[in-house]
Amino acid sequence: METFLQLVGAVCVLAAFVAAQVRLLTQEHLAYLLLNAIGAAILSVLAYHEQQWGFLLLEGVWTLVSLRGVLLWCTRASSHSRPRLPA
Repeated sequence: METFLQLVGAVCVLAAFVAAQVRLLTQEHLAYLLLNAIGAAILSVLAYHEQQWGFLLLEGVWTLVSLRGVLLWCTRASSHSRPRLPA
């Protein structure tokens, strides 16, 4: 099961990377951010479980940066959908 999860996490991160490289997604696209966050989070948990501290650092930071991007995306999306009051 652990090997399967490693593959899922790696495929998520690599799918986002490849999609950005071939210009299917931008780094600001929600799908790109979520693929990175989910993949890196899976790999972070596995790295912690295996006490692979360098890999945990890499994937942990990758997860946090991706989640920050998701939060910023959500903030922008909600500010665009709010009706503006007349001045």
